[in-house]
Amino acid sequence: MLKMAELKKELGLYDVFAVSSGAMISSGLFVLPALAYAQCGPGLILAYALASVMVFPSVLCKAELATAMPKAGGDYFYVERSMGGVWGLFCGLAGWFSLAMKSAFAVVGMMLLVEVVVSQFSQVVLPGWLMKGLGVLFCLAFCSINIVSVKHTSRFQLILVAILITILVLFVAMGVGHIEVARHRGYLDKGLLTIFATAGLVFVSFGGITKVASIAEEIKNPGRNIPLGMISACVVVAGLYIGVIAVTVGVLPGEVLAASKLPVSEAAQQLAGRLGFFVLGLAAITAFVTTANGGILAASRAPMAMAKDRLLPPFLCKISPRFHTPYVSILLTGAFMILVIVGLDLKSLVKTASTIKILLFILTNVSVIVMRESRIQSYRPAFRSPGYPYLHIATIAVYLFLILDMGILPLSITSGFFLISAAWYTLYAKERSQRASAVMHIVERVTDKALQSVTLENELRDILMERDEIIEDRFDQLIRHCVILDVPESCESQTVFAQVAEHLEARLHTDKATLMNRFIEREKEASTVIETGLAIPHVIVAGTHIFDVVLVRSRQGIRFPSTADPVHVMFVLVGSRDERNYHLRALMAIAQIAQQKDFRNQWMQARDTESLRNVILLSSRKRDTVT
Repeated sequence: MLKMAELKKELGLYDVFAVSSGAMISSGLFVLPALAYAQCGPGLILAYALASVMVFPSVLCKAELATAMPKAGGDYFYVERSMGGVWGLFCGLAGWFSLAMKSAFAVVGMMLLVEVVVSQFSQVVLPGWLMKGLGVLFCLAFCSINIVSVKHTSRFQLILVAILITILVLFVAMGVGHIEVARHRGYLDKGLLTIFATAGLVFVSFGGITKVASIAEEIKNPGRNIPLGMISACVVVAGLYIGVIAVTVGVLPGEVLAASKLPVSEAAQQLAGRLGFFVLGLAAITAFVTTANGGILAASRAPMAMAKDRLLPPFLCKISPRFHTPYVSILLTGAFMILVIVGLDLKSLVKTASTIKILLFILTNVSVIVMRESRIQSYRPAFRSPGYPYLHIATIAVYLFLILDMGILPLSITSGFFLISAAWYTLYAKERSQRASAVMHIVERVTDKALQSVTLENELRDILMERDEIIEDRFDQLIRHCVILDVPESCESQTVFAQVAEHLEARLHTDKATLMNRFIEREKEASTVIETGLAIPHVIVAGTHIFDVVLVRSRQGIRFPSTADPVHVMFVLVGSRDERNYHLRALMAIAQIAQQKDFRNQWMQARDTESLRNVILLSSRKRDTVT
């Protein structure tokens, strides 16, 4: 019987590049240019260039969120943690829908290629039912590959992407010399608004680049590999898109291009005859396979992540202990793709997928703003998107304009998704998920009303510890369970010692008066204020195998008799004589923490005692392997 298991970190930088680039080079390049040309003529080159520029800020945002929260689920995970359950559920369902539709779009491209090749070489017209049956077989094959192994899936993807990029580079190199400049005239003949609308139509071509965030949990060294892989894929593929389309427009007559089912392949035939058509047909089939295969890989992680958070039924997050893949979620994604292939026409499919993808990018930009403004201490992305917040706000405004131009059907489907998500959350998920989102931390700061939950902060802390491969030592374990005092007003050191002694009395089975006296005597021997603002009082108690830590913060400052400067940070150490060696190691750990560049700022800005605990646990000190 299959049981719950964990996803493995098996993917590296080249895998990230392959999934990102393979998700973009697909029907958006080999099929969609014909629809785009029919809409805006040679201006489609500007439309593709504009779409690539518009997607780039969201690539940067997604890289930031993925390095801060490298978990399965991608858009869903980030939006749910930043904006709450309703938006998270909508984003998860809509993101899954969009990725699955983009993958279905790739399968449709494969079907068209088969149809064109058969008609060209045998003059046989394949019936519609046979073509749809072929599409179903393709879906089942990709589902099988994804179930067997994510590593095999990524290796397969890597090989295909390498072949694909090589063919496209050769196509551009061969075609540049055959471009007829006259066919590139009239870029703006149909107006800037038409070009902008076409950019919205072809936007889905670039949307797949961010799907790699859905498998972030399975990526090694995500802080480096995710942003580097995504940004390099965006730059390489944008260049290929513009180059390939420029050649296609330059070698094909306009009327042929507008009516073509496979315009790039026909342009290759114009350049090199049947061989050219065959080679670019091979590139097209490779692109369709990479997108469909990678799309299932990424889309299937969203239902799994939502099920883990109890927003969807738990059976969706089952993972095969043999293959370490979410087989139920993969099968569900494949079944949905089959329904899309059988039931939707091409243009409706493209517009709906583009609309949802644009909306998801809006939510991604909003999520970055919310996470930063929440000032959660444990939100620490390894990569930060530049231009904050102006670039993010401008990007949101542009995307809203794009959405309004997409038409009634895509907007209706998107609205339907939100209503379904809100209803499902109210009827099923609300009582099962009680996490306070990052936006509630902003509300807390504005209204000065304290949150009762620290679930999100602690979850982000544990994610970061996993990301940075922090192996907890004894000092971490002490901090996890220690007493933390947040002194609200300025006071004398003896007042704080009395509070510390009272808390430690039950923990150490030691009389609080005795403890208090030892703290006072220790201060008389020599001041425990080791530098401005920092004190480390430490005393020895009777017994064996005793060692404890108390953390103290005072924003207003604690007054010690030995110094005029107030103390804001106190590490209080209490241990028995047999723990002398560990006492020295604890002092070394504290020294490393206190010397970190941002420690004081993080300590003073932490919103409560749990945030203070996380400041220490997330420190980048060298962990002690000796227990």
